[in-house]
Amino acid sequence: MPARRLLSHRAPRRVATVSVHTSPLDQPGAGDAGGMNVYIVEVSRRLAARGIAVDVFTRATSSDLPPVVEMSPGVTVRHVSAGPFEGLGKEELPAQLCAFTAGVLREEAQHEPGHYDVVHSHYWLSGQVGWLARDRWSVPLIHTAHTLAKVKNAALAEGDHPEPRLRVIGEEQVVAEADRLVANTQEEARQLVEHYGADPRRTLVVPPGVDLDRFTPGDRTAARRVLGVPADAVVLTFVGRIQPLKAPDLLLAAAARMLEDDPALRARLQVHVVGAPSGSGLETPRQLEELAASLGIADLVRFLPPQPPDRLALYYRAADVAVVPSHNESFGLVALEAQACGTPVVAAAVGGLPTAVRDGVSGVLVGSRDPAAYAAAIRAVLARRPLLAAGARRHAADFSWDRTADALVAAYASAAAEMAGAARRALRPVVGLPLGTQVAW
Repeated sequence: MPARRLLSHRAPRRVATVSVHTSPLDQPGAGDAGGMNVYIVEVSRRLAARGIAVDVFTRATSSDLPPVVEMSPGVTVRHVSAGPFEGLGKEELPAQLCAFTAGVLREEAQHEPGHYDVVHSHYWLSGQVGWLARDRWSVPLIHTAHTLAKVKNAALAEGDHPEPRLRVIGEEQVVAEADRLVANTQEEARQLVEHYGADPRRTLVVPPGVDLDRFTPGDRTAARRVLGVPADAVVLTFVGRIQPLKAPDLLLAAAARMLEDDPALRARLQVHVVGAPSGSGLETPRQLEELAASLGIADLVRFLPPQPPDRLALYYRAADVAVVPSHNESFGLVALEAQACGTPVVAAAVGGLPTAVRDGVSGVLVGSRDPAAYAAAIRAVLARRPLLAAGARRHAADFSWDRTADALVAAYASAAAEMAGAARRALRPVVGLPLGTQVAW
């Protein structure tokens, strides 16, 4: 191991961001790409705007991918060859961590010592890589979990698979080794401490943000005109990966219940499902369409592929209500994006969603998995939509990626200062030992 560098208490010059299983270049809403991808993209861009270069290391999934891609000025995506050039399931990736780590270390070895000031890992697989890089480069490891196996397994969706013991052990190791753990909410920080034994002094709460320049309120009628939606339609929108964890089936069941209570609503109701099968949802990719048919609402549901951000903003603006019925969410960026567009949200009262949605002000939180409870919550929002829409805009304005980036820079600097202080103490001369005494450092 090289001699430990004496880092100063300053903003880093270059950050190594590790995202093994998904690339920031991937389209969110399909495969393994979701809120974490958005997080990495937005934070990296804002770090670069502050003069901090960012290298994002991710696994190459195609031989056609160039080794290096400039995502934006100051942000470089490095595709690391680790295993076959194809999509691998997350359960297959632990076998490729050695190869992936070798690629990361080889990149750093091409530069002068001290090329990277910080390693920031995302998800437990990346944390395993970051742990070794931290020890090799003598820089702090900052880790953001995004999801936690123990929490997910405690709220498992029907038809979903529990996270394996391998992941639980891997998460425990990363939590023990990281110099700073970044939680999205106070609830996630509590989960890290209570379920994983995280040190509260090293566990920070840094909420994600929303792009307030892109996701903005707009003319709902104009958005509907572009999307081919009738001006008088009642539009319920789900955005996310199609998998049991996200529970889009609950929205369909709630819509069917609304029609039972008010058959005249059928002439106006539309349900938009924006996303693609992911995770265990890939095993039954047409299950949601079959459910819509069995509920008698197939003609009312529009299944749409994942949308680029500007187009996605149109779907948010066109909606009367955005629905986020997940079994668990570490935060829920979709809810924040919808609110930034002036669309109130009905969401499950789980994980980070009570932070992302302000109950009674920007939407309604539901503490039940009963479709009737969701139908009632949606009707309550529709009855108060103008007031809740205004509250949604105000609530979203409290979150920005600039604030997230500033808090992360402070975390990087404080972790570096702590490491430097430990290194200085370790280098103090040992006084009072007999001549010739050997000391193991």
